Amino acid sequence: MRDAVTSLIKNYDVAGRYFDRNAIDSLKSYFDSGTARVQAAAAINSNAAGLVKQAGLKLFDELPELIRPGGNAYTTRRYAACLRDMDYYLRYATYALVAGNTNVLDERVLQGLRETYNSLAVPIGPTVRGIQILKELVKEQVAAAGVSNTSFVDEPFDHITRDLSEQDI
Repeated sequence: MRDAVTSLIKNYDVAGRYFDRNAIDSLKSYFDSGTARVQAAAAINSNAAGLVKQAGLKLFDELPELIRPGGNAYTTRRYAACLRDMDYYLRYATYALVAGNTNVLDERVLQGLRETYNSLAVPIGPTVRGIQILKELVKEQVAAAGVSNTSFVDEPFDHITRDLSEQDI
């Protein structure tokens, strides 16, 4: 797993270059947002189970067909699996948020996930919507923890949803 700093260093090392103004600005931005990233992670950690539960309730309120007979979250086992996956996305999104880099999502979460979901007939649309709801709730939680600019929270969640979303070829 790489963070923003090690990724930047790797890219410049491979090119055999010294840091230029863009690299310095990128490092400065990452370090300037460090306290907010740690505060965000603390806010998420303090209520992770509640965030996942709220996201699940909101998702099933919006898409009740998922929990009706024949729906993908029908039965206690499937409902629990959905919440487990949401917790998984939240945990790894938190890692990526602190790292300022989405590599951990690619390496540990997204590689082969779409194919796995398709083979298990897990609908991608509601999964994406659940992640978006989770992002909204996390941003509220982070703002309530005193972080004024929560825009950096979008990146890991948006990365997951972009990768999972259907794309025209």
